[in-house]
Amino acid sequence: MSGQPTHPLRVFAIASLTPVVLIALAAIFGGCFAAVALIYMTLLVYGLDAVIARITPPLDEEDTAQGADRLSALLALSHFGLLGLVVFSLGGGMQHSLAATACTFLAAGLFFGQVSNANAHELIHRSDRALRSLGRWVYISLLFGHHASAHPKVHHRWVATPDDPNTAQEGESFYDFAPRAWIGSFVAGYEMEKQDLVRRQRWGMHPYYIYVAGAIVMMVAALWIGGIGGFLVYLLLCLHAQMQLLLSDYVQHYGLLRDKRPDGDFAPVGVEHSWNAPHWFSSHMMLNAPRHSDHHDHPMRRYPALSLPDAQTAPILPYSLPMMATIALIPPLWDRVMGRALRKWRSRSAPQAEMATTHS
Repeated sequence: MSGQPTHPLRVFAIASLTPVVLIALAAIFGGCFAAVALIYMTLLVYGLDAVIARITPPLDEEDTAQGADRLSALLALSHFGLLGLVVFSLGGGMQHSLAATACTFLAAGLFFGQVSNANAHELIHRSDRALRSLGRWVYISLLFGHHASAHPKVHHRWVATPDDPNTAQEGESFYDFAPRAWIGSFVAGYEMEKQDLVRRQRWGMHPYYIYVAGAIVMMVAALWIGGIGGFLVYLLLCLHAQMQLLLSDYVQHYGLLRDKRPDGDFAPVGVEHSWNAPHWFSSHMMLNAPRHSDHHDHPMRRYPALSLPDAQTAPILPYSLPMMATIALIPPLWDRVMGRALRKWRSRSAPQAEMATTHS
């Protein structure tokens, strides 16, 4: 008698939902649960990425669409519950040791910035209005609501050009990039939404009013849930999560620029304009966010169906995306590791570009 077939999204579900359980236990009980939660988000992810060399092929989108959307919705709802629980716990609702408090805070910030961010990113690209709204509110809860406008309307249009605030220039440190990207995307997203309202000749509320009002509501809720201590924890968690999001943008497009054509326009976005990572576990935990080239090639494609491009056609990161984000926090090390990878990619892609120019 044959057993039941394995659900195609099982690994995505296990990898992304396990930290929800661990961080919730850490917030309630502290102690060893806090240490385990942090180990999961750091050492375990790195270790499994290092020892499991398997690359999962893209899944059929039609077969997995419903399951993928359900998992995304569950992750988003879990995000709000977990955020409130952590704010209550670390704000003084639970009495834990300093070590347990620190571990819980770090693990939660990594989860919100790596998993919740990846999931909200998926949701804002869905055609379903309810799912899109859910993704926007995840970003609003992290005081980063403008990303729901700036990402699809600015980043996807101008990626790998100087006009995209979220494309890091070669030699630019993360600490220079982060404030430029935050402010630049906020302003550019606002302008694009304003232009869209004018172009469609529609009366309507500018989405930024919702982002700002929503942020105020979230801060008031944090104050109500956790008092002054919880409010401060909430602000720090949002800062931590936003750093993770900006680190992801910094790493995934660092030093990659589209060619400018004689007519002044930029060449179309291609797979060569995003860094990718083939690592099995972190890819599942982050809903295939490291398969970034295919996402830019097909923005509406759901995460299980994203494919990993060949190393000859698209740049591959030296280490996993979370590991490269950690390295980016140390500029001299980043310059050495990523500088070598960028030079290697350019030397490999130059003959291909020259051949394409010759044929054209």
